[in-house]
Amino acid sequence: MGYNPKLVKRLRQQQSRGLGVGLIVGCLVVSMTYVTVFRTDIDLLSILNSSPPSSPIIAAPTDPPAVANMAWFRQLDDEDGNQPQNGQSAAAPSVNQHLPSTTERADVAAQRQNKPLCDLSEYRTDVCDMEGDIRIVGKRSSTVMLVPPTGSSGTSESWEVLPYARKWDRTVSRNIRKVNVKSLQEQEEAPVCSVHHTVPGVLFASAGYCGNIFHDVADVLLPLFITSRGFDRNVQFLVANNQSWWFYKYHHILQKLSSHELINYDHDDRVHCFKHVIVGLRADKDLMIDASRSAQGFSMLDFVKFLRSAYSLERDRPWTAGGPPGRKPRLLFIARGRSRRFVNLDEIVPVAEQVGFEVVMAEPSFMDVGKFAGTVNSCDVMVGVHGAGLTNMVFLPTNAVLIQVVPLAKLDWIAANYYGEPAKGMKLRYLQYEISEEESTLIELYPRDHEVFKDPDSIHKQGWKKMGRCTCGSRT
Repeated sequence: MGYNPKLVKRLRQQQSRGLGVGLIVGCLVVSMTYVTVFRTDIDLLSILNSSPPSSPIIAAPTDPPAVANMAWFRQLDDEDGNQPQNGQSAAAPSVNQHLPSTTERADVAAQRQNKPLCDLSEYRTDVCDMEGDIRIVGKRSSTVMLVPPTGSSGTSESWEVLPYARKWDRTVSRNIRKVNVKSLQEQEEAPVCSVHHTVPGVLFASAGYCGNIFHDVADVLLPLFITSRGFDRNVQFLVANNQSWWFYKYHHILQKLSSHELINYDHDDRVHCFKHVIVGLRADKDLMIDASRSAQGFSMLDFVKFLRSAYSLERDRPWTAGGPPGRKPRLLFIARGRSRRFVNLDEIVPVAEQVGFEVVMAEPSFMDVGKFAGTVNSCDVMVGVHGAGLTNMVFLPTNAVLIQVVPLAKLDWIAANYYGEPAKGMKLRYLQYEISEEESTLIELYPRDHEVFKDPDSIHKQGWKKMGRCTCGSRT
């Protein structure tokens, strides 16, 4: 496999048609960049200095699976928090026969001093990190209470917390049940504990935009990793706005984070008592981790390695020259059934194969995440049009290549910040290809003087729904 001057010359002579010139030449540049890391006999500069493609290529800064333990899910579908049916008994919770002693509670109170129970200063999320005698009531009142030590007047605090990492979004705030967090005064009577836990608890919501893989990862799975990974599975999850299918879908990840059966917070009428509880999930930017803010120093690379472990993915490095005979680097095109799809793959694929790739075309499965994760991990380059499907880059081997094809309507900033920058944190090599008007089927839907071409900012100002209606019918 190597640089083919005749092939590149022939591509330059083609007229723009779909992605007939731009993306194919882009794939050539990427493939040569990729291979050059391991080989010194390819003159990459001769390609980069050749006639440019029609649009810029921008390099960014460097059936459902069986559930191993169905008991883990029993509580999720038990609407009233009752014992499972058919004679099954629920796994016994971690039990502590005694509440913290008066001395222990006083010590905790002294350590907390005047620190507020909750931090609502972050843009994305509210977090309450509480220690002491904590009692949680979900079904009736959605309340988390800190009981003051005997003889202490306590501090009067009351907070209303959205336990989902997108608090600024009005749609989310309307659809997710808020949690009341408060510290009781000494004269207030605390509810009697039904269950005593010896491990910390983390309370979060699984609704919002769950079902879209970008939001599954950015709003829940990644923040849950940041918040709970340091407990090394010794943590109890309490789930508000439960969607049992979602936990079934991501059971590989969730069981890797907690060894305890989930508690359906909204439908459990027991009083759960803890010594340490976190309400809400810590989060940084979408699909990113700021290691300097992580107590354990976690990075996005730690997260993708964790995912490989959760799904038993074999490859942590991409193809290298000099490997097994006959083995070619694999190029994955993320297929889409309707909108934002490639219309001329029949032209692109043969060229990619001539360059030396084994080409794979696959569409993500909604429920079988593990199967598609295995497909992605088996590939060395992933190509897709801007959209949630690119989130599957979390399963690529370290140092693999991601190529994002950006549709019209001035989506370059969104594309770079939501996928380009995160790719850098995952130690992927990233290229961003911005299509021209001639390469988009939007020219078949709108006149050339339409705002989608002439004034895309005006569409952005009308919100995501309007922008989606204008651009999601496009094909490239």
